[in-house]
Amino acid sequence: MSLAIRVIPCLDVAEGRVVKGVNFLNLKDAGDPIELASRYYRDGADELTFLDVKATVDNRSTMYDLVTACAEQLFIPLTVGGGIRAVDDVARLLGAGADKVSVGSAGISNPNLLSEIANRFGNQVLVISLDLKRSAKTDSGFVVTTHGGREETNLDAITWVKQTIELGAGELLVNSIDADGTREGFDLEMLAAMREISPVPVIASGGAGSAADFAPAAKAGANAILAASIFHEGSVSIAQAKQNLREHGFETR
Repeated sequence: MSLAIRVIPCLDVAEGRVVKGVNFLNLKDAGDPIELASRYYRDGADELTFLDVKATVDNRSTMYDLVTACAEQLFIPLTVGGGIRAVDDVARLLGAGADKVSVGSAGISNPNLLSEIANRFGNQVLVISLDLKRSAKTDSGFVVTTHGGREETNLDAITWVKQTIELGAGELLVNSIDADGTREGFDLEMLAAMREISPVPVIASGGAGSAADFAPAAKAGANAILAASIFHEGSVSIAQAKQNLREHGFETR
């Protein structure tokens, strides 16, 4: 039996507000996170993802408060990412009401952190955030970036993904920096490359422009599909995204 494809709105949060940009730049205010989260829950979101895009120490307490406020109102899984550098950060977020944590840059600089999280809380808690770019300098054609896509590493995306799976990844959040905010569709080649090597669920991110972009991502191998701008502004509803998936033979919740 095939598992239902999950539809996940993403809230990029800075200073307690939802923001959105293009290719991770020029962030604009997109609303109140609690209001948006409540709306998405009512509209049938399968999960919610919160990403603290300015994960500075002074912003940290704001994020814990937000997570708690959301968790009290929503009864769907909540993934929180941004600025997680230690196992204690994960414990605090789970204590505040998060169900999963998304770890990106910190796992690259300290791979042991990933196995520590998986061993202490279980693989299902650990989502690996992959901000990937197309690049001629790696064998796969995809390179790993850090710091919200601003800094390129020398890591081949495929090599790094295999390593994260060995370290205990429970899910892969595959975000195309090139496609982010462009609304021209997901990077299907990138998703297919990840699906080929991953025994864990793959979440597609970056590039949703219309409801018609959801089914191709699922065909490329995504188990869940994440979007931000199109949901925030209301140009696509969660129901329309799920309808597109069902029309192409995919099960939804």
